Amino acid sequence: MAIGLYFDAHVDHAIAAQLRRRQVDVLTALDDGTTRLDDDLLLEQASRLGRPLVTHDIRFKAMAEDWQRQGRSFCGLIFGHLMQVSIGKFVSDLEIIAKATDASDWASVVDRLPL
Repeated sequence: MAIGLYFDAHVDHAIAAQLRRRQVDVLTALDDGTTRLDDDLLLEQASRLGRPLVTHDIRFKAMAEDWQRQGRSFCGLIFGHLMQVSIGKFVSDLEIIAKATDASDWASVVDRLPL
């Protein structure tokens, strides 16, 4: 059981680097060439790839919660604000998520870090 994560363009690159050192499958919007996509299209892209999207953007979280209320499916969203979660805690929580869950656990789920 493991899941890859999809990072929007605003997630600190140090988080992706630390997770990759821990053998976590991370794909960033920069890696994927999608840094200019609108939030809804980026969430659709992450869902097509079967990866929950990780963001620091509260507006992105609000959009995903709207999708939940509308019954619109997506592959999950993980929100964490760096003013509330240290980079170290962000990395350790995402490592747990990536290694202990799979795509079915994230179907239209919005979760907030820290765990």
